[in-house]
Amino acid sequence: MSRRPATAGRSAAPRGSVARGSVARGSVARGGNGAATDGAPPAAGHGIPDATVARLPVYLRALYALADRGVATVSSEELAAAAGVNSAKLRKDLSHLGSYGTRGVGYDVDYLVYQVSRELGLTQDWPVLIVGAGNLGRALANYGGFASRGFRIAALVDSDPSVVGTVIARHTVRSAADIEDVIRRFDVSIGVIATPAPVAQNVCDRLVAAGVTSILNFAPAVLSVPSGVEVRKVDLSIELQILAFHAQRRGAAVGPPDRRRESRLAGRRADGQPRTAGQPPTRDGTGTPDGPAGGGRPEDMGRNVAELTTPAHLDVAAGLAAAGPLDGAADYIVPERGTPDDYETGVQAVGT
Repeated sequence: MSRRPATAGRSAAPRGSVARGSVARGSVARGGNGAATDGAPPAAGHGIPDATVARLPVYLRALYALADRGVATVSSEELAAAAGVNSAKLRKDLSHLGSYGTRGVGYDVDYLVYQVSRELGLTQDWPVLIVGAGNLGRALANYGGFASRGFRIAALVDSDPSVVGTVIARHTVRSAADIEDVIRRFDVSIGVIATPAPVAQNVCDRLVAAGVTSILNFAPAVLSVPSGVEVRKVDLSIELQILAFHAQRRGAAVGPPDRRRESRLAGRRADGQPRTAGQPPTRDGTGTPDGPAGGGRPEDMGRNVAELTTPAHLDVAAGLAAAGPLDGAADYIVPERGTPDDYETGVQAVGT
């Protein structure tokens, strides 16, 4: 595809960079023939499927890699292979952006970077607030890939007095009590929750109350948000469990099953409570006998429960109980403001 000449209000992005323009956030204006136009309002009914939106960042990553190698044009087959999709799906996805390529030539890499970046809203900076300056928060703050994609870490906050005031990635960590002030001062658009699960909802409530409508949640908790607030959930342990499932199906286990771990799991009901000795597991996992279909042998269950009640296990449980709540967790929490009627469980996608 030949490079299109720059027009008023738009220029092709230099290779490996994102153009900074004034295109409306998250939209592509189209002319009557479906091609992208400049300065015109979006066509009526314009929309991109969520599945396509989820693949656009993958295409952009592949395009950046091609641009870094000095590739000027790419065929749909080559780009699809780099993104891990089939070429028909890629062509359909890109058609939503008004980009159809040129037969026998392919897509102009620079211009396609610009189109995808514009559609994703990456033609401007997005100030990001990280709540929680532990190991994960530090790693996120030090990651250099955000700035090149239009995401600027505006500030980090934490509740630990020993962390507040320290410098991480050229940012002085602020107190969690200042979340609202930080959001106003830096005009934060996106909040990242990297806190323990027990305080994640309270942090989320404070972000939303301060005007943040886009949240990336790393805490292992499902958040309730009002309509109009978008939450993306990243849970690495879930991803590892899914991989373990597929590895097990392929017979890729590196050794024999851990019988001790299996017996511990079998000795617990689905709600986490030990089963009564001699009580087999059931289909619903509650430990209520339901006949042979429930599976398991009473004598095995007795041994499992006995194993869980050894002094070593009781000592661990007592230690955890004595530890109390997580240090500093209460510092993230503000007095309850009540729950608005329009609160609902937000649609939260699991991914990376």
